Amino acid sequence: MIATNLAGGKAVLYRQIKKCLTIERTFYIRRAMKKIRDIKSVEQSLVSFYRHQKRMPTYAEMMDLFEVRSKSVVFYWIEKLIEKGILEKDAQGFLKLSGVSFGIPLVGNVAAGIPASAEESTRDILSMDAYLVTRPEASFLLRVTGDSMIGAGIMEGDLVIVERERTPRSGDIVLAEVDGRWTMKYFRRQGGKVVLEAANPAYPAICPREELKIGGVITASVRKYLM
Repeated sequence: MIATNLAGGKAVLYRQIKKCLTIERTFYIRRAMKKIRDIKSVEQSLVSFYRHQKRMPTYAEMMDLFEVRSKSVVFYWIEKLIEKGILEKDAQGFLKLSGVSFGIPLVGNVAAGIPASAEESTRDILSMDAYLVTRPEASFLLRVTGDSMIGAGIMEGDLVIVERERTPRSGDIVLAEVDGRWTMKYFRRQGGKVVLEAANPAYPAICPREELKIGGVITASVRKYLM
């Protein structure tokens, strides 16, 4: 009887200790998360680290990034980031950014004509790769050489995003192989033939003599002003 009471007392004590530890752990996690509650700010910290270090941070480094003192909080945020599709695990179980998305705040509009007053307020977090690339599995980048497309705002040194397997429409800018040579020009249909036009009057239109292959349609161009 005494042994039974002792065993029952230990079980009750164990449950009480477990309950206290659970409450304490929950309190600690909430306290550690007090400064950072927004998943967008957590994502930005992670992406910023990746951009500078070209690798994913360790769990210990994530504690510093997220400004927390417990790995339990790090695990919590990792689960949330996976649920949101921001993080994923590779075949070996290592964490990686889904699509390596670099989100930056979209704060409003700016007048490019007559100056206008405006209030800056964060409206959304804009992922540049998601904004520029609709089909990443069918897209690639090229660096522009030459000035034949300056009238379209595409300058030498710019990067253009090319989407394969997209059927060009008249007026689209395309990457084309014309009689064995590659170029980037406006795609124009004139009657029953195709003409490739430059966006610079110094360059004549190109009419394929033997063969025309479309390598893709230009969907966006990117220019960096400061290195």
